[in-house]
Amino acid sequence: EYREFQTFQHYFKRINLRQGKMGKANSKLKPEVLHSLSTQTEFTEAELQEWYRGFLKDCPSGKLSVDEFKKIYGNFFPYGDASKFAEHVFRTFDENGDNSIDFREFICALSVTSRGKLEDKLRWAFSMYDLDGNGYISRQEMLEIVCAIYKMVGTVMKMPEDESTPEKRVDKIFRQMDRNLDGKLSLAEFVEGAKSDPSIVRLLQCDSVSGGPADAPLQ
Repeated sequence: EYREFQTFQHYFKRINLRQGKMGKANSKLKPEVLHSLSTQTEFTEAELQEWYRGFLKDCPSGKLSVDEFKKIYGNFFPYGDASKFAEHVFRTFDENGDNSIDFREFICALSVTSRGKLEDKLRWAFSMYDLDGNGYISRQEMLEIVCAIYKMVGTVMKMPEDESTPEKRVDKIFRQMDRNLDGKLSLAEFVEGAKSDPSIVRLLQCDSVSGGPADAPLQ
């Protein structure tokens, strides 16, 4: 499952244990919202209620700010600087661009990244790498995300020589994905490249750098 799923799952469980079982009187989703989310996501109604309780306990306002988001990531990557990568994930969660994540945005993104089909996960990942939203991933955009990943995992892992720097890793990804050699990746190139060659998926995720648990994001 996707690292985001495990990160937030562990975090909210810890919040629930620390604050006890007492929640707000309104810490249940309304029936119509619950039904809507159960059809939009891969979570059961019981799971949605559990996630909602955890979300509200940490975000009583019902909104998750970028600073709170960074704090969650920082707790799980103590040996590096996760702030930049967290900003990119936050941007991708924040569908309406209002600089906050409400529960619907949160749980819909989590559903795709943890339980969605491979192609849905790849489309979600593409939207994170496509910083300017123009439908293509440039080398510079890819480099920005990969640099953020390297900063996040710190220096705890010895890298293969051809991945020893973010630049080398990006070069390797583009060599394998940029079929028409135009210096940018289309959604089709990104999806087809990752589906046809599992080694590319490893290059796109942070676990292969950090040596973290086997919760591969795109599988």
